Amino acid sequence: MIVGIGVDVVDLTRFERAAARTPALLVRLFTPAERRLPLNSLAGRFAAKEALIKSIGDSTGVRWHDMEVVSNELGNPSFVLHNAVAGIVKARGIDSIHLSMSHDAGIAVAYVIVESANGS
Repeated sequence: MIVGIGVDVVDLTRFERAAARTPALLVRLFTPAERRLPLNSLAGRFAAKEALIKSIGDSTGVRWHDMEVVSNELGNPSFVLHNAVAGIVKARGIDSIHLSMSHDAGIAVAYVIVESANGS
């Protein structure tokens, strides 16, 4: 059963300006593995993290590194969760997280659906 959804959009130009103006921003928002990616991919990952927070309905104690977006061998994205986010997900009985991301025409977008087998 779907227990939450979240969507977020990031303006690529604005994101690039923020990253250029404040280089420490990328260190704060992304894990070392994520930071190896180009800025348009990072914008998508930022949107994914924002969408995840919206879908689980709680950001208490959450840090940006608690959510890492990874890709499998086919390029399909998913999350690796740590610390506060992992605790929130467990407490809410969420057992499946679906992520879709895209970037084109000057924007990055991410959509997250969270599910629970027991309908919590």
